[in-house]
Amino acid sequence: VQLVESGGGLVQPGGSLRLSCAASGFTCSNSAMSWVRQAPGPGLERVSSIDSGGGMTYYAASGKGRFTISRANAKNPLYLQLNSLKTADPALYYCAKGFLGDSQDRGQGTQVTVSS
Repeated sequence: VQLVESGGGLVQPGGSLRLSCAASGFTCSNSAMSWVRQAPGPGLERVSSIDSGGGMTYYAASGKGRFTISRANAKNPLYLQLNSLKTADPALYYCAKGFLGDSQDRGQGTQVTVSS
């Protein structure tokens, strides 16, 4: 399993980013997927999840109404649209296999920084 995240960067508060996740080594279209994030300090936060068919999604309260998870083509099968970014959102964002977001099958992460 190999997952590679991209799309992070530096934005001002209120800005937007679109994170992408490329997958190989397994049939991603058959797997639920999640985005999790690691801010400075202990613990990963599950941000959003989507089932294999794209019909069921989960959003943490911290991102509900601002973040949108979606699935696309086989090459880049997972996206996370981040809108209205806040100073509480900076973290290393990972895509992970599975709906619960607790899988060890995740990428190296992409850094999101929010600063004016």
